[in-house]
Amino acid sequence: MKPEVTGVPVPQQEVDAIVALVAGVEHAQQNASPDEFLRAFRKDTVWTTAHGKRLTGFDEISDFTHAVLPRTLGQPVTATYEAEHILFVRPDVAAVKIRQRPVTRDGHPLDEVFRGHADPAALVTERPDAVPGTPLYVLAKDEGEWRIAAAQNTKVVDPDVLAEG
Repeated sequence: MKPEVTGVPVPQQEVDAIVALVAGVEHAQQNASPDEFLRAFRKDTVWTTAHGKRLTGFDEISDFTHAVLPRTLGQPVTATYEAEHILFVRPDVAAVKIRQRPVTRDGHPLDEVFRGHADPAALVTERPDAVPGTPLYVLAKDEGEWRIAAAQNTKVVDPDVLAEG
């Protein structure tokens, strides 16, 4: 699916580059590769994890990523990342809304259990591995490369959003 693109007009190659950056984040996460993951970040990035931990600057993000990401390789659940909406604030600044879906290692989406469920909020406790994320990345283009300047990774807990899928 192509992302919805709004804001100032930009060439398609900018949209493609941002979609590729998001795909790189997905690849790094699925393969538990901290160094690949960190290539997406500026040196002065501010990032908040899905659990509310604020990380400031590349070194702090790197320390956290090297401690946490390698442990995920053996887990049965990973995630897909899709750029759903890109707002070009300026030609060199973009806000990117990501759809993060938990999936099994063979690609089966886990968040489908919430779709149409009578009480999706009750399932959150039973199936925390199936709760999707809704990150927002603020990207800046420096020296021809898009990088994450700020990011907020949020777990979806709104029952209506969970039921919609």
